[in-house]
Amino acid sequence: MKSSTLHCGIRLGLGALAFLLPGHRVLAESGESERLFSLKVLPLLQEKCFACHGSDAEDLKGELNLLTREAMLEGGETLDTVLVPGDAEASALYRSVTWEDSDLEMPPKENDRLNEEQIGWIKQWIDAGAPWPDDATRRKFQEEEWAVLENEDGVIIPHSGGLSDEWTYRRYKPEDMWAFQEVVKPETAAEKHPVDGFIEAKLAAEGFEMAPPADARTLIRRATYDLIGLPPTPEEVDAFLAAWDADQDKAYEALIDRLLESPHYGERWAQHYLDVARYADTGGFSNDLERSNMWRYRDYVIRAFNEDKPYNEFIVEQLAGDELADRSVAKRLGSDDLHRVRRKGDYTPEESEDLVATGFLRMGGWDTAMILPPEARQIYLDDVINAVGQTFLSTTMRCFKCHDHKFDPLPTRDYYRMYSAFAGTQLAERKAPFLDEESRANFDSEKALVERMLAYARSEYDKIVEKREAAARQWFEENNLEYVGYDERKGLPDEVKPPRHLGLSYVEQGQYKVRRQDVRIWERRLERFEPMVQSVYNGEDRRRGGDDHAARLRMPSKPKNEWRPKNHILAGGALQAPGDEVGPGVLSAIGLPVPNATSSDPYGVGDEIHGRRTKLAEWIAHPGNPLTTRSIVNRIWQHHFVEPIAGNPINFGAKGAKPTHPELLDWLAADFVENGWTFKRLHRVIMTSQAYRQSGRNPAYETLKEKDPDNRLIAYFPPRRLTAEELRDSFLSVTGELNPELGGLPIRPEITMEVALQPRMLQFSLAPAYQPSPTPEQRNRRTIYAYRVRGMADPFLELFNQPNPNDACEARTSAPVTPQVFTLLNSDMITDRSIAFARRLEKEQGSLGDRIDAGFRLTLGRLPDEREKSRLTRFVEEMVSYHADKNPEKVNYPTQITRSLVEELSGKPFEYQEILPVFEDYTPDLKPADVSAETRALADFCLLLFNTNEFVHIY
Repeated sequence: MKSSTLHCGIRLGLGALAFLLPGHRVLAESGESERLFSLKVLPLLQEKCFACHGSDAEDLKGELNLLTREAMLEGGETLDTVLVPGDAEASALYRSVTWEDSDLEMPPKENDRLNEEQIGWIKQWIDAGAPWPDDATRRKFQEEEWAVLENEDGVIIPHSGGLSDEWTYRRYKPEDMWAFQEVVKPETAAEKHPVDGFIEAKLAAEGFEMAPPADARTLIRRATYDLIGLPPTPEEVDAFLAAWDADQDKAYEALIDRLLESPHYGERWAQHYLDVARYADTGGFSNDLERSNMWRYRDYVIRAFNEDKPYNEFIVEQLAGDELADRSVAKRLGSDDLHRVRRKGDYTPEESEDLVATGFLRMGGWDTAMILPPEARQIYLDDVINAVGQTFLSTTMRCFKCHDHKFDPLPTRDYYRMYSAFAGTQLAERKAPFLDEESRANFDSEKALVERMLAYARSEYDKIVEKREAAARQWFEENNLEYVGYDERKGLPDEVKPPRHLGLSYVEQGQYKVRRQDVRIWERRLERFEPMVQSVYNGEDRRRGGDDHAARLRMPSKPKNEWRPKNHILAGGALQAPGDEVGPGVLSAIGLPVPNATSSDPYGVGDEIHGRRTKLAEWIAHPGNPLTTRSIVNRIWQHHFVEPIAGNPINFGAKGAKPTHPELLDWLAADFVENGWTFKRLHRVIMTSQAYRQSGRNPAYETLKEKDPDNRLIAYFPPRRLTAEELRDSFLSVTGELNPELGGLPIRPEITMEVALQPRMLQFSLAPAYQPSPTPEQRNRRTIYAYRVRGMADPFLELFNQPNPNDACEARTSAPVTPQVFTLLNSDMITDRSIAFARRLEKEQGSLGDRIDAGFRLTLGRLPDEREKSRLTRFVEEMVSYHADKNPEKVNYPTQITRSLVEELSGKPFEYQEILPVFEDYTPDLKPADVSAETRALADFCLLLFNTNEFVHIY
């Protein structure tokens, strides 16, 4: 037997005095060993062992029960020395947790293994005789321990209480609770820029300095991409360099001011926000139905950034805009007119804007198909709560839905209090007038396309219905019965109505379902052009009926204002296991009461169904909420420096990566609130620092690579690859094709035809084929306006790591993969952009040398050196010869395709036709067959520039 290891005395609230006896380490006093068991060993057994060995008497693993001392002494199926009081080494319980015996490793999962300190508790308890005090004694020890909020073992965080006292009074390491602490603005070096004071102090402590300043060309490209997501034009570079030569600081600050005032700033930073909010134009799941007016929410976010809307207002509008609008209407017209205004949509522009903002609460994927109404309701509420937590509080709420949080002071009670705060929130497409600033460009042409698709679907559907009803009429006549219409006869007994699909072949039965679904889809899409919003309202839960399914959600004709939801803690998150009833409230562990809450329930938002979300939103947007303020400045920093200060932007809990510069994070958070919650000022603070303006190369790089491989010290500016949207937008900007128009209906870029036409399953049918916008002017707008379908990603954007809209994106990945190389060299999209770029160079420049110079200036912001120019001149000339005898094929676009499906009742395949009217009068991008060999050769040069690291990366 191996000799026992001597463990240090464990740290207890009253201290532990230990001494050695031959062969064993025991506790000096029986009271202390009982205390050890009560406070350490028993909770550990409950957490790690009881689930398999005692909690379920019908399913004891190894017939071993660990719930009592007597059961332990009795042993199990193969072990009779589970517990040998006074001798840990002889006890299988101790040997199993050490994992020193390969046949006896418990708990069996690697990530559940006990650490050295926990193993020491088990050993000391057994060596002390394995005392098992009674309930009253254990309770006495616990209450003594709980009375001390902070000791060597950690701190107790006050909150609303967990499902057990052991969890409620659990201790946490203070350093793990950094995000829950009050934000206190720290001092920074007075002579330094505030940001630089914190960063340089940490660098100096490690023996390093910042990298030298970046050059002017690097800075204008870095700042322009960071703020507007587009490359600077040659003219902008020239003007900045001239101003830089006169006064560097003045030129740089003027650059930042100009970029922040650009309307493209809102487009760029709205994209960051929508990554977290999970923006998409469809609902996902089996039907992936269009949310036809969601584009208005996307444009609201863009406007909010461009107008520098204070972030606290931005939060409240998104979470409670409908309540704000109702409050405004009641104040303006009186509460008696509130329902009339809701029904007719007679809102002011400000009220309409508030309703548009609540699109945030409709962002998650959702459908009611094949789901019982209570489950569908729970799915929606769970999704909203988690989205609110991740977006505004950097807290993943689903981690404490089924049980008290395993690592953070977040009781499941608080989860269901927030659940209750949203319990009266119902989904609806609501009438809300268009705003003057909302673009309605292309409404007529887009509506005409939808109407044509709808008319075709209805025509095909009506043909089948007419055939079925003709057969039905004949059946009624033959059976001497009066004809009853299809909908009316559904509830009749079988003997007095014809078979459901009488008169239809299996092919027509399949086509009937397809055409019916198509009518539904195109009717839905027509709502794009109506003054409606994807919004919410407060009201009674609805059950399945004519207006509560995902295809059509409307305000009820007579809302019941007296209705109140009843909410309970759900054991394991199951609707079938309600526990204690809870009222609406907020997270208590922060220690921030709800504004104007009652003293009896400082974390409650009141029982009234109207106003719950407003109070919740005001609590989230309170200047004293440390999660909210740290969360947003951490994200803003992340998008300037690639990495956030706190490493997990949607999880500030104990298991999230801790801040590299906690004082800097708190200074930024405090300063952000003190100065009006405005983003543009925060950008200026960050971007005017030397940390942001430093080069990407530090003279001590080789040493830093060893000591700080992840650049946590921020000793140089981190390079990054352009995002998927930046790549596409940059191609269009450089080629001169970019349409800078703001807002409006989703655009449909041209994508790979195989993907556009691929069959995409919906319930009982296939989704309509993807048809691109008909003209380059319509297609070639910024990528943020591209139509986002949950069930069909744009292949190019997906390949370059555009996030899936079903989950909040913590940080985009930029790992290179081989298909990216092939796409940037060989895809139709890059070929089209290269040809467009070549045509621009040919139109604007006369000689090949001038075209090469202009190509470099447009893509890289500089001129080529002599070697680059000489080699590329030869390259283009050689490519002219290569292309001279090549005859590329013309690209043809189909105007109709044949689809094939299997009819579900017969199991037989059938076909149907789908029209593609966009391609009847389509203006394609220039293809290789449309241009000369000289243009194709110059396009190859353009292709090379698009594939350079210098173009694809920001330094």
